[in-house]
Amino acid sequence: MKVTIAAVAIAASYCILRAQEGSRTVWDGVFTEAQARRGQEHYNQHCAACHGDTLTGGDMSPALVGGQFLSNWNGLTLDDLFERNRKTMPPGRPGRLSREVNADILAFLLSANEFPAGRTELTQDAKHLKQIRIEATRPVRSDKQ
Repeated sequence: MKVTIAAVAIAASYCILRAQEGSRTVWDGVFTEAQARRGQEHYNQHCAACHGDTLTGGDMSPALVGGQFLSNWNGLTLDDLFERNRKTMPPGRPGRLSREVNADILAFLLSANEFPAGRTELTQDAKHLKQIRIEATRPVRSDKQ
């Protein structure tokens, strides 16, 4: 019995490590600078009235930058944040913005939180967004395989 439990634990750990190796984080350059600039324009048009020009929040709206924001989303995926925004924003008219506009706004939020831009635009596809984790701090990468 003990051998079986240990074998299952080892196998589960191996699967988790293999899954993490194939996943990406927000530190991997998952959006482009051009996309973030488009996202800033959309943000200014659709979000700034509540969340502020500097994304620091308002009386009834949370900040979208900084430690508290990152702490709330740390460990979740970009799909979690994308869907939350898509389904609940803007207030009174949730779901009004296209998936493309939501992806651009998300790219702007990542840029504003000082995550690096890359060479490929952030996708709108849930399957791909689910593979990108939000990590508040840059992960330590090992060069060893």
